[in-house]
Amino acid sequence: MLAGGVTSASGTMRIVDDQGGQVGKYFDAFAKVRSTGERVIIDGDCFSACTLVLGLVPPNQICRTARARFGFHAASMPNNDGRLVPSALATQAMWGIYPASVRRWIIQHGGLTSHMIYMEGFSLDGIVATCVPTLRAVLWPDLMAIHRR
Repeated sequence: MLAGGVTSASGTMRIVDDQGGQVGKYFDAFAKVRSTGERVIIDGDCFSACTLVLGLVPPNQICRTARARFGFHAASMPNNDGRLVPSALATQAMWGIYPASVRRWIIQHGGLTSHMIYMEGFSLDGIVATCVPTLRAVLWPDLMAIHRR
């Protein structure tokens, strides 16, 4: 489906090491996630087009672990020679998808340029909720220890 370390099982998509790719593919994938109600856990890098998850999937379907990191930059497209060149149109399209809180953060950190800027840690507070482990995930190691006795 998407590039990098994206896995999907039992109604949950886990993004671990996604370097991004074509905006259209991410738009389609995240629109499908939004419509199905699937949860998205950001558990590592989510760069470039992967960051569209922040605007395409409702906040109540997304959470992050302590390892979550988003990387933003201006979009680029291949030219006739196959080399990537900046694309104002694609950058504007991405910009329009991001929620206002993400746009504010990007502006405060220099805007979308050819250089990647990273949002992580406390910068994510108020933008992406922290994942709350399920009771089973919290108790499972203890239950397994009791079972082995």
